[in-house]
Amino acid sequence: MTDEALPIARFGQFELDTRSGDLTKAGRRIRLRGQPVHILVELLRARGQVVTRDALQQRLWPADTFVAFDQDLNAAVKRLRAALGDSAEVPRFVETLPRLGYRFIAPIEWVAGAPPAA
Repeated sequence: MTDEALPIARFGQFELDTRSGDLTKAGRRIRLRGQPVHILVELLRARGQVVTRDALQQRLWPADTFVAFDQDLNAAVKRLRAALGDSAEVPRFVETLPRLGYRFIAPIEWVAGAPPAA
């Protein structure tokens, strides 16, 4: 099945609706928006495979966007880890592969969610 057919990712006490970007922990909503959510979706969809920094740049930062990419990516991953209560030193969810990229290391369960609102 495709990610569209199973849009809800569950991992640990968390659940992410990949359509809306809504992240919850044990049923309570976690404030996380923008690039950190997009990075999380990319990592979840990679299903344990490495997502390179270059791939994240191509997918999430348009070619005509002028930003300090390394700083922006590092800040977005830091916000993602903070929302998940994760650590770069002892990761439970997001593993850093220095100078290469990131990998989601926790088990993921993909489930169907409620149909999107009309």
